[in-house]
Amino acid sequence: MTEVVSKTPCRTLARCNLSDTSLSGASLPDVDLSAANLSRADLTGANLEHANLTGANLNRADLSGADLSGADLSGANLNNVIWSGSTCPDGTNSNNDGNTCLGHL
Repeated sequence: MTEVVSKTPCRTLARCNLSDTSLSGASLPDVDLSAANLSRADLTGANLEHANLTGANLNRADLSGADLSGADLSGANLNNVIWSGSTCPDGTNSNNDGNTCLGHL
């Protein structure tokens, strides 16, 4: 995996290819990740509050412990996402719904 380190929050990563990237613990509130390729990305513990993930490819992404409160995942590819302990866009916890946020977007 590629490691990405940033001391300041990023705002626009739309259409970026971040496949296989480690964004574990990243602070990305309000970031624009629309149409980004996040396939197999490590987003464990990432802060994605109010992020725009519309049309993003999250196939096999690890969102364990990520905060997706208020995030928009409309049209995103959510196949095989790991949701363990995630805060879903509607504020619920994935652990309370069979370890998934599907149905709570």
